[in-house]
Amino acid sequence: MSANAHGEATPRWLRWALPAAVFIGTLLAWELLVRARDIPHYILPAPSLICSTLAANFGSLAQAWWVTIKITFGALLLAAAGGVLLAGVFSLSRTFELALVPYAVVLQVTPIVAIAPLILIYVDSTTAALLICAWIVAFFPILSNTVIGLRAADPNLRDLFRLYRATPWQRLRWLLLPSALPYFVAGLKISGGLALIGAVVAEFAAGAAGRETGLASRILEASFRTDMPRMYAALVLVAATGVAIYLLFNLLSWALLGRWHATERSD
Repeated sequence: MSANAHGEATPRWLRWALPAAVFIGTLLAWELLVRARDIPHYILPAPSLICSTLAANFGSLAQAWWVTIKITFGALLLAAAGGVLLAGVFSLSRTFELALVPYAVVLQVTPIVAIAPLILIYVDSTTAALLICAWIVAFFPILSNTVIGLRAADPNLRDLFRLYRATPWQRLRWLLLPSALPYFVAGLKISGGLALIGAVVAEFAAGAAGRETGLASRILEASFRTDMPRMYAALVLVAATGVAIYLLFNLLSWALLGRWHATERSD
């Protein structure tokens, strides 16, 4: 059980039951609206039709889904490794931070739709180009959050490490990294969804087609054919992937921080 804003205990089952009830109620209202108004499926398909279309086309959609998942998690892995490494360098050298932070900011504020065509021109492999686009979107939140976490270490502990003449690497390993872990996990939660968005948007910009393409290409194909049920089925898989990423990193946050950090502890 957890406490709400008024200090009252909230049953754990209610935290799951309320969103599930709202979701089921929304689907029922959607289904009834389509049937009552007799809305054509090429304008707004009913949830039942979307489910049947997803089941009928799951083979082809699953292949595209797997491509999207690979690009998303590949970009996220590269963003996490690069962001943590660069944040560690920044914590050890103020000069490096002053020299490189502006370029990281430029990558963050430049719309991926604007630079995706350039990347697709310069990179021969479409998959590699999509991976780079998704990495660009996911990189900065991890870098920024980790840098903030490295700077959030207790000043008294900093003084203690200085008193014992700890080396810069010792301070990084035993003081700064544990302090930055909650911020890094928060950055992962943000970048997980952004990596998925980057992968899908980059593929839209690429206009890729064929077997080795992701869900965005299936959405484009369905839109060209005005096949709305198939388009919605692909969108369901994209949304399901985003929800799964969110739940995965919530679980990771609980596993890493649940026993000692205030953000994951329940009274």
